[in-house]
Amino acid sequence: MYRAIARNKRNTVFIILLFLILIGALGWLASLIYHSYTILVVVLVGAILYALFQYYLASSQALSMSGAIPITKADNPRLWNVVENLSITTGTPMPAVYIVNDPAPNAFATGRDPQHASVAATTGLLDLMTDAELEGVMAHELGHVRNYDIRLGMIVFGLTVAIGFIADIFLRMAFFGGNRNNNNGGNPVVLVFGLIAAIVAPLVATLVQLAVSRQREYLADATGAMTTRHPDALASALLKLEAYGRPMQKQNSSMAHLWINDPLKPGLMARLFSTHPPIPQRVERLQEMGSSF
Repeated sequence: MYRAIARNKRNTVFIILLFLILIGALGWLASLIYHSYTILVVVLVGAILYALFQYYLASSQALSMSGAIPITKADNPRLWNVVENLSITTGTPMPAVYIVNDPAPNAFATGRDPQHASVAATTGLLDLMTDAELEGVMAHELGHVRNYDIRLGMIVFGLTVAIGFIADIFLRMAFFGGNRNNNNGGNPVVLVFGLIAAIVAPLVATLVQLAVSRQREYLADATGAMTTRHPDALASALLKLEAYGRPMQKQNSSMAHLWINDPLKPGLMARLFSTHPPIPQRVERLQEMGSSF
């Protein structure tokens, strides 16, 4: 488990560097096309400032976008006690606890580290799950906290949005703005290459985000199962999420990777670009863990 946490911290640094390289490449191409290295400097500085902004405030944005409401023990003793007992068992600081008023069964964790973490569950999840299954789900979410997945997810989310925003500006400048004399007199090969890069970079960033998110889910499943020593309960909860899952009332693709189950409407493209591995595969891994206990 400690190796997994250390790997996640290394991955955080690696992914930040990868995304900064992608952002820098877009800025460099724009500077070549428009003959101004000021563009490169502005792009890099803006991306770094945006990443810092997301690091500290993205979790609050996610809670707000989901409609999560903070609770105390008196508001929902069942959920609070489950989270509190798991926190004591794992030695994790007690996170802030939220409830999302939504019939779709789901849950998520967010924050930048275990000292600044939050967990949330929907009313649909609380109505559907048994006590053991609810414990398994919340152990999964606390697994994200303990493994520093929440920090990695926030940074990846922020930089992915930044790349998409920069690429969109790049494309608009290429077609509608900028110094038209420079565009016409510049190297058309550089311009074409720049436009291709502006289109491909957000796709690459999204694929990196998906790969990271799927591995995080497998790791959180394993962490939750090891915490409760009852992987069958989490497997049962996942099967219920697959059978009774429905789209969230407040859908937002930018935070889809935070939920334990995909909150978006099903469809071919949604499956291809899903932030979550297939539930049957997750259940199979948990059952293998259970046979080894």
